[in-house]
Amino acid sequence: MPKIKTHSAAKKRFGLTGSGKIKRRHAGAAHILTKKSRKRKKRLASSALIADCDYARVRKMLVF
Repeated sequence: MPKIKTHSAAKKRFGLTGSGKIKRRHAGAAHILTKKSRKRKKRLASSALIADCDYARVRKMLVF
């Protein structure tokens, strides 16, 4: 059996926490930032955890 390759887009977008959960970035923090409030931009800059319903799909793409 050949080795299973990691999904290239997924490895750039997701990371692991110390406890093994999968973290992600918030959407909407890349451009058109002038009309967004300082509070909103600060919240978007932090990382978040993926939803439980997406966990199995993302885990399959990351192959771990």
